[in-house]
Amino acid sequence: MNEHIELPCHRHQFYARSRRSVPAARQLTDRSLKDWGLEPWDRSHDLSLCVSELATNALLHGVPRGRGFLLRLRYDGELVRAEVHDSGPGTPRVPNEPGGPESEGGRGLLLVAALSDKWGVGERTPGKIVWCEFAVP
Repeated sequence: MNEHIELPCHRHQFYARSRRSVPAARQLTDRSLKDWGLEPWDRSHDLSLCVSELATNALLHGVPRGRGFLLRLRYDGELVRAEVHDSGPGTPRVPNEPGGPESEGGRGLLLVAALSDKWGVGERTPGKIVWCEFAVP
């Protein structure tokens, strides 16, 4: 008997170096979750927030002038993974302690670390891939 095999769901989109790219990336994430039947999932807003943070970090720290970033989303029935690919140097890190009360930055990866099940940084030439994963019950 033939076994039905479900292939993972994929989405990807390239975004220009523009502030408008962050809400556009979040909209793609929300639309993908809806298409994959995960809209009522209680962690869908957490994933969208993490995508916003990763996209913002890419724009602020990882996308040189004239370049952009790539958002990849993948759902395999058990796990949703979001990746942001950029072409800039450096390695993202979670600060040991957030900045003082007057500091406006440095909290994005703290949010990603707190909300996602797993996150990390991968190599790419040029640049890097910053990713996060969420288990789906």
